[in-house]
Parts: sequence; C-alpha cells; structure tokens
Amino acid sequence: MTQLGGTNVQSSAPEVRDIIERGVADAVTFPWGSLVLFGIDKVTKYHMDAPLYVTTFAFVINKDKYNQMSDRQKKAVDDNCNTEAAGRVGEPWGKFETPGVDKIKALPDHEVYKLAPEQLVLWKKASDPLVKTWAEAVKKTGVDPDAAMTELRTALAKYNALTQ
Repeated sequence: MTQLGGTNVQSSAPEVRDIIERGVADAVTFPWGSLVLFGIDKVTKYHMDAPLYVTTFAFVINKDKYNQMSDRQKKAVDDNCNTEAAGRVGEPWGKFETPGVDKIKALPDHEVYKLAPEQLVLWKKASDPLVKTWAEAVKKTGVDPDAAMTELRTALAKYNALTQ
C-alpha cells in the first residue's frame, strides 16, 4: 500500500473502528467476519471484494533454547506448533470469517464490489516491485524463485486457496 501512496497505520483490531471514524485512516484491509465483529461496518459502507488481507502467525524458537527445555516442555511445544495445530486454529477462524461477506452484503446502504479485470491488472502490476525483491532474496538462498512460486501456486490450487 505504501508503494501506491498509502501510509501504514498500525493498530490492534479493536482500535480500527475508532481510527476510521476519526479519519486517521481512510481504508483498511480486514477479514469479512471481523468487520462486523469489531463494528467497522458501522463506519464504512464501500467494500472492495479483493484478496488483500492476510494474517500469518509464526512461533519461532531458538534451537539451542529448545534443546535446553525439559521433555515435558518440548512435548508442549511439539504438540501445539505443527500443521495439525495450525488447522485447529485456522479452520474455525476461516469458518467465522468467510460468511462475513454475506453479512456485509445484506446490510442496507453497503456496497460490496469486485474489481474490474483492468483494475485487477493494475493491482497485480503494483505488486511487481515486491515480487522482484522477494525473488532476489530467494535467489540469494540458492532457491529458484520461479520454481518456489510454482510450488506455492500448485499447493494453493490443491486447497482451493488460489485467488484471482
């Protein structure tokens, strides 16, 4: 967004409604269900239906510190920091967020719109510098960025998560 002239305003989710209402920010990328949960629908009325929001969570631990843990501590980490645990968190979250778009569409005086194909082309073009920077960093690790991106897109398609 900053490359498009926007300014990044950091806040917690509960503060977003106030930030928009006071004019500190003009727009937000936010998951659909949480727009309603945090009352952001009360201070917005135009909603672009485009996959601009993402949340990533990573628990990172130093290997030496992990090795210093007791077996019980390691088990707690191992049992809760894996693909299965990610599914236990991510699946209910997705099931909450996904129907939020229909809630927004059902609200009076709210407009949910999709990008026109030519607009989507412009958004993708705007991300080219980020993709280039990413590819250069990946090359430095000895990985082929084109192969990595193909692998990612294949996995996303497999799980029906590949967007426009």
